[in-house]
Amino acid sequence: MPVDPSLVGREFPAPAPLTVTPERVSAFAAAVGHPGDAGSVVPPTFPIVLAFDAMQAFLDAEQIDLHRIVHGEQRFAYARPLVPGDELTATLTVTGLRQIGGADIIATASEIADATGAVVCTGKATLVHSAGGAA
Repeated sequence: MPVDPSLVGREFPAPAPLTVTPERVSAFAAAVGHPGDAGSVVPPTFPIVLAFDAMQAFLDAEQIDLHRIVHGEQRFAYARPLVPGDELTATLTVTGLRQIGGADIIATASEIADATGAVVCTGKATLVHSAGGAA
């Protein structure tokens, strides 16, 4: 079943804030093979942790199975670097939707904000949703 086009413009917040800790940064850096001073330098792709939580909130709310999603593209634009101690929240907005060849192409933007509400990073993603057939 195709994704409802009325989703464009809807917002889906991550269920909980995330505090950037040296331990979380070290674990993420190790998982992605990021060299350097693990724990003190936040890798540029670290916001995917919180953006994924917001994406999962979207998928759950719309009853879209994660196993039907292919992550087509991901970009991050920064207002400032993330640092340990930041408490971050994320809100995903569906920014576009089109159907091509039986698949939904879903454009999203996840705003990552600090405890003051200032946006520190925006992640943009393209998700390809296979709507039909058995998995």
